[in-house]
Amino acid sequence: MKKFDYSFLKNLLLPSSLLGVTSSISELRTLEGIRKRDFQNIFTKLESIAKVQSVKGSNAIENIVTTDKRIEEIVNQSSAPLNHNEQEIAGYRDALNAIHNGFENISLDEQTILNLHSVLLSFTETGGGKYNSDMQQLVFAFIDANNDSGINKLLLIPCFILDFLCIHPFSDGNGRMSRLLSLLLLYKAGFDAGKYISFEEQINKNKNSYYDALLNSSKKWESNENDYLPFIENFIFTLLICYKELDKRFAVINSKNISKRERIEQTLLNSLLPLSKREISYILPDVSATTIEAVVSQMIKKGTIKKIGTYKDAKYIRSL
Repeated sequence: MKKFDYSFLKNLLLPSSLLGVTSSISELRTLEGIRKRDFQNIFTKLESIAKVQSVKGSNAIENIVTTDKRIEEIVNQSSAPLNHNEQEIAGYRDALNAIHNGFENISLDEQTILNLHSVLLSFTETGGGKYNSDMQQLVFAFIDANNDSGINKLLLIPCFILDFLCIHPFSDGNGRMSRLLSLLLLYKAGFDAGKYISFEEQINKNKNSYYDALLNSSKKWESNENDYLPFIENFIFTLLICYKELDKRFAVINSKNISKRERIEQTLLNSLLPLSKREISYILPDVSATTIEAVVSQMIKKGTIKKIGTYKDAKYIRSL
């Protein structure tokens, strides 16, 4: 019988590489806090971009897709969902908004999980908010461990998420729920880079590694012999990517030492994700659309970036 007890995290020996990752996250989180005090408007714009990417990325992992244009329209609530996929996308939008807007006041308990699932599937015919299996012991174990000052929250959260995925409590939406719960718990623990650089999109971009880690950590799970470390490592490395990407993007925001042209170039060359001209303007709000258009055209001609998509849906990423 599966037992949930996270006290082993107190004595878990981490590889040196993972210790370095947690240290880097701590440093970048401190830097993020300093920047927020001076440039909150920039973070607000980055959050707007990340919401779109989060809704797109988390659903894409489950093969729930539509066009980039429709994703933006649904996230911005300028258009109602037109089919089942878009209903699923709209549900994720609302659940994500609930977390972004009120995570401080949302406790991790069974009712929260059921409520989020209900919101996630609120546009579908089946609806949500009902378990297929009992979650009580898992939630109790998490609450006990979360109240233990001797347990590192960055280790605890992925363990809880792995157990949630192994329990598979719902008939639909478990993967997306795991990512929503990841964000909720990270935000409550003070790690909110996923609000500004999509955590879900990073998983989507590296989903083979994610599924490998999930598989390796779930072996012998029912007999309490599984190794949580592969999933912990994947989870924390994904969070580090978010912090690094935020740092890279912010390094060119409001910089007074380089020209606007150079800031546009660095924004594109340092980004791990394809960016549209509109997204560049969000990141560099003091740079005109005309300047962005000119620099992007020059970079395309030089071959330093490549174009993905066409016309209004076009995005740009560094050439390999």
